[in-house]
Amino acid sequence: MIQDTTYVQTRRPGWLVQLLWFVVVGWWLGLVWTGVAWLLMNTYIGIPIGVIMLNYVPQVMALRGQRMLDARSGRRVELPQYNILLRAAYFFLVGWWLSGIWLCIAYILCATIILMPLGFKMFDLTPTVVSLRQ
Repeated sequence: MIQDTTYVQTRRPGWLVQLLWFVVVGWWLGLVWTGVAWLLMNTYIGIPIGVIMLNYVPQVMALRGQRMLDARSGRRVELPQYNILLRAAYFFLVGWWLSGIWLCIAYILCATIILMPLGFKMFDLTPTVVSLRQ
């Protein structure tokens, strides 16, 4: 049985627009966004919203979203995720504090021109660091 091929279609503008967004809006909005997310994660009720907000850090910081589409139908395809109990355990044991360190390093890298692409890549990987999201 042949499986349908999927590919990544990015929903991001060109690198110049991403750079301008980050320099003008992304650096301060991303800081506020992650701060609010961290405050929400300190409350039991706010944890789901905080995690969702951290998953959107790449879009807020540098307009870097992506989605998987089926090559034949063009419909959105969700990647298989790890078991929710494993993801929850990872988040409570590792994800919440590691993502804080991860985002601080990404901010520092983006403060330099040469290492900015690496910082943007780290922002792209934030959902995986927070909750093992694929």
